[in-house]
Amino acid sequence: MTFSWTPHRFAGGALALDVANSVILRHDPGARRDRFAVPTQLSDFAEAASHLCAEHTRFGPFLPLLVGNEPLFLHLREAIDAYFRSRILEGEDRQKLAALLEAIASALRASPTDSHLDAATARSALGLICEPEPERVKICGNCGWLFIDRSKNRSRSWCDMAVCGNRVKANRHYHRRKGDAAP
Repeated sequence: MTFSWTPHRFAGGALALDVANSVILRHDPGARRDRFAVPTQLSDFAEAASHLCAEHTRFGPFLPLLVGNEPLFLHLREAIDAYFRSRILEGEDRQKLAALLEAIASALRASPTDSHLDAATARSALGLICEPEPERVKICGNCGWLFIDRSKNRSRSWCDMAVCGNRVKANRHYHRRKGDAAP
């Protein structure tokens, strides 16, 4: 199954979060979709990220993964998601931080340049770990994606207002008009 990498798919605000968000509905086994399950999607993602990722001027253009680095890259993606999701929901977890740092080190050792998607993702994750305001990394209240809240008052609830915010507001409106309590 192929699909297009639209600007909404890069709503995380950092390459590392956009990579983690490549698994749609991560915590719903029946609906879970891994956008990198089709090998060509990785190179399509690298090309789209070169233009649409918030960090594209810092790293781009991204070179695709080197042949053989896919398992390492997917391990990095899962470590990114596990660490940041845990940090948001439960607080700092040293074991998950150590696992993420090991995945970052492996990706950096295996990639010859910072322009390769795996090295750029690893460097992006390092930047997020050192983020001076870690509470700015949040989980979208609609889709569950990770994103950076760059709003002045830190009140953003959705990864993308045009998609997730509108869906939540439309759902509330529908239930108000119908006389139901919103879910």
